[in-house]
Amino acid sequence: MESDWYIWFLLILSVAGIIYWYRHKKGDTEFIQALVQYLKRPHGYHQLHVSEVPTKYIQLYQALQYFIATLPLPSDKDKLTGFSNRLGLKSKLMSLMPLTQGTLVLIDVYRFRFVNDLFGFSVGDKLLLSLSKRLTALDEEVTFLARMNEDEFLLYFDSAQAEDTLLSIRHELQVPFEIDDTPITVQIQMGYLDLEQHHTDMSQLLRRLDLALIKAKQDKYFFASYVKGDDVSQHRQLSIINRLPKALALGELYMVYQPKLTLSDGRCVQVEALMRWEHHQLGVLSPAEFIPLVECAGMIKVVSQWALDQVISQQAKWKQSGLHLQVAVNLSTQDLISGTLCDDIQAKLHRHKVDASALSIEITESTLMDDMETAVQTIKRLKQVGVDVAIDDFGTGHSSLAYLKNFPVDEVKIDKAFIDDLLVDSRALHIMKCSIELAKGLAFKVTVEGVETEEIYLALTNMGVDKIQGDLFAKPMSAKELEESWGLLQQSCLPRISER
Repeated sequence: MESDWYIWFLLILSVAGIIYWYRHKKGDTEFIQALVQYLKRPHGYHQLHVSEVPTKYIQLYQALQYFIATLPLPSDKDKLTGFSNRLGLKSKLMSLMPLTQGTLVLIDVYRFRFVNDLFGFSVGDKLLLSLSKRLTALDEEVTFLARMNEDEFLLYFDSAQAEDTLLSIRHELQVPFEIDDTPITVQIQMGYLDLEQHHTDMSQLLRRLDLALIKAKQDKYFFASYVKGDDVSQHRQLSIINRLPKALALGELYMVYQPKLTLSDGRCVQVEALMRWEHHQLGVLSPAEFIPLVECAGMIKVVSQWALDQVISQQAKWKQSGLHLQVAVNLSTQDLISGTLCDDIQAKLHRHKVDASALSIEITESTLMDDMETAVQTIKRLKQVGVDVAIDDFGTGHSSLAYLKNFPVDEVKIDKAFIDDLLVDSRALHIMKCSIELAKGLAFKVTVEGVETEEIYLALTNMGVDKIQGDLFAKPMSAKELEESWGLLQQSCLPRISER
């Protein structure tokens, strides 16, 4: 039987109470030192061996021994599937070390939480049980199986498995399930490790296997292996994440602003705020690299709040100097569904005495679909506050036309991917025209970003585009550079206003 969480909690409270009493009431640390040495032992809390216990503490020691002896031993089996759990897996791997041949495979069910949300936890459990039976019945002989967490399973083959064989296993596991007369289709994400090339200590093996699964989750086929050098990439990612709190405090993160020009008269009425990071060791980092890591680490709200503070406080400074423009800020899905976004923005606008109309929020189209109902409600609240909302990377996400009409946004931004082949591919041109026509038909303003050549600019002039953005006209610049260029940005100076 696995220990319940409250038993562990009672143990922690008991030890904490002992430490408090003897350190603060008795002023004695002898027994505490012995207890700390015990807690460092690798065999678990149920084997308490303290060689020297002061006589005056012997009754306390015996009482603690009795309390610990009543705790159930942690199980090495998973209750649902009967497979080894993480504890059992480590025990088995330890007995087999060093592993010099075979293949370790780690799989998980893509977006398993949606199964629980849609059908309920009982159906989710039945799905996992059915999956475990498929794993047991595989044609290829699995040396042992383990359930690592809710929807993650580890397979160990004592002989090397070819990539084709693993892909065949993945295909077999993805055959639609029928749970309570309901067909359920899942996608399996699979990462694997060839032990002949990577035999090392157990913790290193499991870490590299985790890296393989992380790569698989980023791969369009949900399948990947660990290769030499992946550790270096992870070290870089860890360096970025671990540095973030200090980077915010030391001013390593900063904002730059890229002008958007109205196509009708070539004047700048809006800029997009873009985040940059001057890492103390890695140099300038792009948001494309560090924002996904920040989101995975659960720190995106801190960064987004910092960005909003920077932008709105800068708006206040510009307002005092007579410079009036709207600033667009990119936010993530996690910000959109946090429940506090609107109140946070209102508080910042009020504190800096900035009008809500001076702010626009850009949200990537694909992220809107993660929790559409909450997203729509948040967008409606932002609109009530007076903040504009734009869909970024329009056309690159997964929103259907049926849902698009429900988004109460002001603007859509067409991604650079749509204009790369505009002059050489008639289909790309047709898609661009249809996308603009669709957006205009829904009363959205249209901005095209990534305009870098005069030929593309000229091709866009008769398509109904409202605003354009790109290095052809102006590269991202600091707040000071924007102020210095403001006079030029207010003139009708298309097609080129900056040679930077």
